[in-house]
Amino acid sequence: MKFFIDTANLDEIAEAKSWGCLAGVTTNPSIFQKALSQVGPYDAQLKELGKVDVETAIRELTTTDVRNATDIFREIAEATDFVDGRVSIEVDPRLAHETEATEQQAVELWEKVNRPNAMIKIPATLEGLPAITATLAKGISVNVTLIFSLERYEQVIDAFIEGIAQADANGHDLKHIGSVASFFVSRVDTAVDNKLEEIGSDEAKALEGKAAIANARLAYELFENKFANDPRWAALEAKGAKKQRPLWASTGTKNPAYSDCVYVDELVAPLIVNTMPEKTLNALADHGNGAPTIKGTYEESHAIMAKLAELGIDFKAVTDKLEADGVASFIKSWDSVLTDVQAGIDRVNG
Repeated sequence: MKFFIDTANLDEIAEAKSWGCLAGVTTNPSIFQKALSQVGPYDAQLKELGKVDVETAIRELTTTDVRNATDIFREIAEATDFVDGRVSIEVDPRLAHETEATEQQAVELWEKVNRPNAMIKIPATLEGLPAITATLAKGISVNVTLIFSLERYEQVIDAFIEGIAQADANGHDLKHIGSVASFFVSRVDTAVDNKLEEIGSDEAKALEGKAAIANARLAYELFENKFANDPRWAALEAKGAKKQRPLWASTGTKNPAYSDCVYVDELVAPLIVNTMPEKTLNALADHGNGAPTIKGTYEESHAIMAKLAELGIDFKAVTDKLEADGVASFIKSWDSVLTDVQAGIDRVNG
């Protein structure tokens, strides 16, 4: 299992890379909102930009940060044939339901960052799926984000394989096209546990804290089956294509009753990437396990999901809402970024 860190702070990125255990960095609108809301660190860049419009300023600040982060991880990228050392930047979350606009901005961000170990994050909305395929078809590496359900994850894998097939047809070298599928974990437990508490039975209480891990383990089962059985994949892999790796996201523990590294320790398997905040990474280093924990769990995981259904938990409704809430949360963070950066532009330019 490889580890990515969730941050947009270059000092944190450089320090974390020096630990020798990280394979990359992920950013998102919420992470950039935290970074860009600080008064001071970006003042020199904002002063240099002058009185530009706020959208231009944000793109300059975020792509510069990501470009610098990719340079920090370039050595790792080259040493691993660009499997690791990846740094992700996300398209504007307001475009989550606009296919063509997402595809266009993915190209713009890729060209702006201009580093081979970058990844463009695209949300796994229904409208995002064809944009994922189209972006990969151009030879651009993609991090697919906001995946909560097995149904959507299967669609993401299909979009990925089709994109790689189109990239091959378009004459792109497949070896350096990277992709991860960011499957969100702890938020599932937060949502399902609330419903189990409402039910209140002993059977319901016994299932608390189990839905997210079962769901993610079944996602790994799907990953294994799809790449083993899709008739297109073997030929693409023979040409140098690399599997789209599952990436566990939202792995910080939200319920203090659970272990602070449970969403890492319980989801260890080959080719897995786990992205986490620094707090979770520190907990893992202090008392994490790291031994493989997915193999042999599929039957148990299917049984947990069946029990949830028997209790009346509509898991599709849960994951549909989590996707919608995830998009809305990123849009809210992006709106805050717009406000904070505009205030910075006004402050430094008098």
